[in-house]
Amino acid sequence: MPRSKALRQIATIAGLAAAYFAAGELGVQLAATHTSAAVWPCAGLAVAGLLLFGYEVWPGILLGALLLNLTTVGKPPVAVGIALGSTLEALAATYLVTRFARGHAACERARDFFKFAALAGPVSAIVGATIAATSLVQGGLLAPEQFWATWARWWLGDAAAVVLAAPLVLLWWEDPRVRGTLEQALEAALLFFGLSATALVVFGGMFGNGPQSYALEALCIPFLLWAAFRFGRREMATALGVLAGIAIGTTARGAGPFAADDAQSALLRLALFLGILAAFGMALSAEVAERRAAEERARNLAISDPLTGLANYRQFVEALESEIKRFGRTERPFVVLLLDLDGLKKINDAHGHIAGSRALCRMADMLRLYSREMDTAARYGGDEFVLILPETDAEAARLVAQRISKRLAEDGEEPKLSVSIGMAVCPEDGETIPAILNAADRDLYREKGVPRRRFVLPS
Repeated sequence: MPRSKALRQIATIAGLAAAYFAAGELGVQLAATHTSAAVWPCAGLAVAGLLLFGYEVWPGILLGALLLNLTTVGKPPVAVGIALGSTLEALAATYLVTRFARGHAACERARDFFKFAALAGPVSAIVGATIAATSLVQGGLLAPEQFWATWARWWLGDAAAVVLAAPLVLLWWEDPRVRGTLEQALEAALLFFGLSATALVVFGGMFGNGPQSYALEALCIPFLLWAAFRFGRREMATALGVLAGIAIGTTARGAGPFAADDAQSALLRLALFLGILAAFGMALSAEVAERRAAEERARNLAISDPLTGLANYRQFVEALESEIKRFGRTERPFVVLLLDLDGLKKINDAHGHIAGSRALCRMADMLRLYSREMDTAARYGGDEFVLILPETDAEAARLVAQRISKRLAEDGEEPKLSVSIGMAVCPEDGETIPAILNAADRDLYREKGVPRRRFVLPS
């Protein structure tokens, strides 16, 4: 392994160990005892770490878990056993998610996230809970008759944590940038303020504590729906994290609808609630994101050419109409270039239709290369293309045409391509769509009637 890669690997392992230890300290603060954390954030962090960086960073989990348990449990043999169980649990979860749920992309589709929630949560948590409870009994820290109660709490705490914490880490790590308009930022701030305030009221016990205040937690669900439909998966994961943090902290202090005389039972019920809420909340946000992506693809298909990816005829006409209207307001000229790929039928006959399709894509690439952000490049139909150049005069448009023609002829691919180009300037050649297109068409056919080297770059 190169030295730089080895150093990066060591740094990643050390960082994962430190993050695991810090998350564990947070979990301990929110736990009634060292065996009764409602949600054990380390479990989710460990799975996310392996999914992001690969199986080879497992020593970071082992080291972090060992240091954490040495400071909480105290007995080295028990700490080693629990650390091994946590590491094996994360490795099992990562394998199952990679094998059956698309790995770190599991949050992108609802069906994959349901697989993730089941395999990385309840299934894999069996490993850690079993080894941990056994280690505690063998180390004399747990009576044998308490084995199954402790196992259930440990299992549920790890399972809920994976569903809550792992998506939060994965989504923010893969896309840490915060984008959007000022209006979207204000809406997001209002969403999280409303969610936090509602959670503090509901779980803080303002309307009473214990079973008599059940169903009040449902008041938080509209905010999660808001996050799913107005934002995305990352914001949903963040909202769930905020809700979980408030709910766990207040319930551990004996407040809220899940509060009970037995703090461990209260946290157990809360973990079940949060795990189910997170599974369905993340699946809903993934489904909404899938629907948006499908709608975006449909919109793109409606306005773009499927072969070249350029605008289609419909979008070209709309863009041309917009330019004509803008000329009416600003009186700034624009140019339309009509480009005809020479000899496409001969290419199809001599080299096959795949080569012909490739020739069209090469032409489209040239147009993209020489188009500004404000320009519109479109496939006009068959072997013809158009390029709208706003706020451009005839001389500048000629220079663009020369560059496209020269670059296409020298692109280095076979068969060699050439292009004939006609030009129409608004308002000199017309101020309506038919007049502009007819002028460009006439110029194109004049071009085809003279030697190919009409466009020559100036020396």
